[in-house]
Amino acid sequence: MTFFKKTLRDVPLDGKTVLVRADYNVPLTDKGKIRDDLRIRASIPTLKYLLDHGCKVVIMSHLGRPDGARQEKYSLKPVADRLAELLSREVRLADDCIGDGAYQIAKKATPNVVVLFENLRFHPEEEANDEDFAKAIAKASGAHYLVQDGFGVVHRAHASTEAITHFLPAVAGLLLEREYTMLTQSVEGPARPLVAILGGAKVSDKITIIERFVEKADTLLIGGAMANTFLEYHGKSVGASKYEPHQHGVLDAIYAAARRKVGDQSVDDFLLVPGDVAVARSINKDEPRRVVTVDAIADDDIALDIGDATIERYVKIVENAGTVIWNGPVGYSELDNFAHGSARIALALATHPNVVSIVGGGDTADFVLKWDGHGGKSFTHVSTGGGAGLELMAGKRLPGVEALLDASR
Repeated sequence: MTFFKKTLRDVPLDGKTVLVRADYNVPLTDKGKIRDDLRIRASIPTLKYLLDHGCKVVIMSHLGRPDGARQEKYSLKPVADRLAELLSREVRLADDCIGDGAYQIAKKATPNVVVLFENLRFHPEEEANDEDFAKAIAKASGAHYLVQDGFGVVHRAHASTEAITHFLPAVAGLLLEREYTMLTQSVEGPARPLVAILGGAKVSDKITIIERFVEKADTLLIGGAMANTFLEYHGKSVGASKYEPHQHGVLDAIYAAARRKVGDQSVDDFLLVPGDVAVARSINKDEPRRVVTVDAIADDDIALDIGDATIERYVKIVENAGTVIWNGPVGYSELDNFAHGSARIALALATHPNVVSIVGGGDTADFVLKWDGHGGKSFTHVSTGGGAGLELMAGKRLPGVEALLDASR
């Protein structure tokens, strides 16, 4: 599938100063250490391409939710240190992303020194898509081009994704191009059968993507706390489990669409919900795993994972798929006792390389990276974008992509 915007290969970047929008919003430990560096590692091919072409590279990113004010716990210093290790060169952290201080650091940097601007979201103007702020970033960088490589943020019209393109010619980086083409291809032209696994907490967060997969997929597998909402819809008691009330109208529409596609007799083999679940009386690491059918959930039970029979059913479907798109753990994967379902799905994908495996960002990516031990290489593609990936696969336009220069027809 051909990418419809210009990339860094399509413009004369050699020897130029280039401003890169990366997504370094990485999870941190309580001590401020990087817990998972997937997004940093994913940016390296683009940065090496630019450095190999003699570019001076200035990077901008956000981290966390500092609410438009400087908070040192959200400084990009840990990112700068890790980036320096991965690139084997100096990464100089500017104290801000605008102003004379940032400008002087970018101006004086030699081509073998990478400059990283401090957290964009220390300024409320970033999320407000403020044009003056975007212009100030462009000025401070001294850049000739913008390379947009922050896939995890292109679904937002922010100063660093949309307004900045009013001041610098903007093209896609290698990561953004790969993310866009891989996720689009997985929905629009997949190897079949296409199986979608949807977990996580809320149906309401994923209505559009569920509707899209009802249209595009051959089978949908439902897990996570979202499954409790489906079970409640089907008249099951979910005990003390987390579920979303007031979703019957939404699920009525989803099931109506599913019946139109596969017929009344086949809907339960097309849109699968758990037949058994793993439950506990409280959410903590010492709670034993008890498996019960969905008709036997007690009033004080909390459903925290798909059950053993459901795991076997789901795994068999996954192993016989052509493409699997997985977004959302199917259980409370932070606790080992309730990560069985997610771990078995990960194992099925990792041991069946003939199956194209697309792992959604966010919690799913965090889980498989922790499980894998090989940096996600056991899977075809581990996405760096949560919301952006969902919106792209749902068929929505992404402002940060739409703002890039069009590819030549």
